[in-house]
Amino acid sequence: MERFKKLFQATDMTQGEPWKQIVIFTIPMLVGNIAQQLYSTVDSIVVGKYVGDHALAAVGSAAPILNLLLVLFIGISMGASIMVAQYFGAREREELSYTVGNCILLTGVAVVIIMGISVLIVKPLLHLLNTPDSIIDWCASYLLIMFVGCVGSAYYNILSGVLRGLGDAFAALAYLLVATVLNIILDLVFVAYFHMGVSGVALATIIAQAVSAVLCLLRLAKMKNLFDLKKKYIKFHKKYAGNIVRLGLPSGLTQAIFSMAAIIVQSLTNSFGEMFIAANVIVMRVDGFAMLPNFSFGSAMTTYAGQNVGAGAYDRVVKGAKQGTGIALLTTTTITGLILLFGRHLMGIFTDTSELVDLSMRMMCIIAAGYVAMAVTQSLSGVMRGAGDTMTPMWISVFTTVVVRVPIAYGVAWLTRSDAFPNGRQECIFISLLSSWLIGAAVTTIFYARGKWKRKALA
Repeated sequence: MERFKKLFQATDMTQGEPWKQIVIFTIPMLVGNIAQQLYSTVDSIVVGKYVGDHALAAVGSAAPILNLLLVLFIGISMGASIMVAQYFGAREREELSYTVGNCILLTGVAVVIIMGISVLIVKPLLHLLNTPDSIIDWCASYLLIMFVGCVGSAYYNILSGVLRGLGDAFAALAYLLVATVLNIILDLVFVAYFHMGVSGVALATIIAQAVSAVLCLLRLAKMKNLFDLKKKYIKFHKKYAGNIVRLGLPSGLTQAIFSMAAIIVQSLTNSFGEMFIAANVIVMRVDGFAMLPNFSFGSAMTTYAGQNVGAGAYDRVVKGAKQGTGIALLTTTTITGLILLFGRHLMGIFTDTSELVDLSMRMMCIIAAGYVAMAVTQSLSGVMRGAGDTMTPMWISVFTTVVVRVPIAYGVAWLTRSDAFPNGRQECIFISLLSSWLIGAAVTTIFYARGKWKRKALA
């Protein structure tokens, strides 16, 4: 019982063998990320099986817009995680309390902004992206429900980021697992029983996310030995709110750029027809699971680096970066091999259309090597962010997305036009993605090696 309780306590990553601390911290985050990925995956499986391939395409077409308008929360979450990790490592209770309070306040402001903007721009954006008429109404209803109910998703992402900064990844995992099970049950009830279509999966998701957010808040309220969650701290404070925005804005902008690029590429994807749109959805759902180790190690490295930078242990940061990146590479290589071996079976979960499975598998084979490259990018970027250098990873992402991915996608499409493929070869979408990942890994390694991130810690 005592050992079990320790899993739900804040983890001090400034002590012990670095690779062990990183792995122990990464495992619950990986399981949690898998559970979170199940939200969108179960949505796709349910609509694909119970409604059809058109509904599957609708959910996929909505994803880039959904991601674009949620970047505010991603930014706040990253800024919160970095600050919490550094103040926790430095044992600064007062600063930690103000940081958590300002995170809660900024999230509320972001929720109001997102809810207001989304109602106005959802339908025009779908038309701008040449979304097929057969799925545009489904896309719009799905997005509006997700945005109007985004408060649960927002607070879960922010509060779980605070928990991770404190080294408490197990609590966030436990609450997410509860919400995931609830989401699956509600998906089946709303879609299979009440026949609510894509609106049903959206409603199930926002209810489940709200539950996970409440559980995270209750957990933080009990951590009185580390900080105070009182009214006096939940007030706007220029220093703390400013640092959250300063540290989180680059990550938010990075995700915004990714989302904008995805929207631009989505327009090209839509030109290939509903079959390819549905295939793209399937690949991206499998891709989501393939990327989970990379994102998990990246987040773990952010917390690890943040705590050790806060403690002034830079040699320990470098040692952990080497060990963590090596483990991430090994893990991702293994998972990528399994996906190539069993990918066809995985894709068959989403649809019974054999042509769609074949098309999806062909696209997955193109980007497979990119997952290994992303292990390097995410791990080293995590170290730089944890140290307070959030700008460098942002500029690298801008370069690989704007300068590499989008031009290559449209360039390959234009060069491969023919009578059989008037809009170009469909492979252009995934060739561009692979190119951006490979170049991103090389550039990230160079900037990490230069070491300027060591001078970015909070004063």
